[in-house]
Order: sequence, then structure tokens, then C-alpha cells
Amino acid sequence: MAKKTVATLQSSSKRLTKAIKMVKSPKTGAYTFVESVMPPEMVNDWLNSK
Repeated sequence: MAKKTVATLQSSSKRLTKAIKMVKSPKTGAYTFVESVMPPEMVNDWLNSK
């Protein structure tokens, strides 16, 4: 399950996106949030991966 929260970060030469994914732990059933900063083209692939 992914919570699609995307914020755009711009630096001097590169355009980056910060994506936050909500991941359910198989052991405890609790949800945790995983954050990553990446190019905008990779966001959908990262959110769809487990």
C-alpha cells in the first residue's frame, strides 16, 4: 500500500522529487513511512515496488 505524497525539490542543476511510501510490516502489521529523493521519472517505479 503506498501513500503517494510527492514534493518537488529543485537544486541548481538537477530537479529532484521526494517521495514518501507507507509500508505495512508483515511481522507486526504496523505501518512505517519510507522516504526517498530521486529524479521524477523514477517515482512511479519506486512507489509500485514492494
